[in-house]
Amino acid sequence: MARVLGPYGIRGWLKARTFTASPAGLLAYQTWWLGNDDGHWREFTVLEARQHADTVVAHLDGLSVREQVGPWRGANIAVPRAALPRLSEGEVYLAELVGLTVVNRTGATLGRATGVLDTGAHPVLRVARDGGESGERLIPLVPAYVDAIDLGHARIVVDWPLDY
Repeated sequence: MARVLGPYGIRGWLKARTFTASPAGLLAYQTWWLGNDDGHWREFTVLEARQHADTVVAHLDGLSVREQVGPWRGANIAVPRAALPRLSEGEVYLAELVGLTVVNRTGATLGRATGVLDTGAHPVLRVARDGGESGERLIPLVPAYVDAIDLGHARIVVDWPLDY
């Protein structure tokens, strides 16, 4: 949902950049989970939070001074899946795409989705190449290139050639 940018002020507040449609989207949740790339996650109760320009600033229970926020710089902010709003038919959360097999219109496997980049204009799907090839493919997540997202069969069908 967001990433911790760093401390905000001296009283244990943090500043975060959200990945939601609006920065205020994160403010609806009373509990946040903070986690680093090492897989360590910790649950925090939100004491206060507000939108600050295009970011969010928040005071979390257990963080009372600036030095306690510092180690969380760069951490991801998540909320429990059950707390997220129900989606309409045909909608998916971007996190659901990670791990899906990506195939093109001819049925050739391009690789496995490893993440989604936020470019500002539109999200871009990161695809680890199949068959031990090095590098990755970057495929814009727009209707012009994405034909179908099939969670039931764990695959994404794209209009994308093998040699890109």
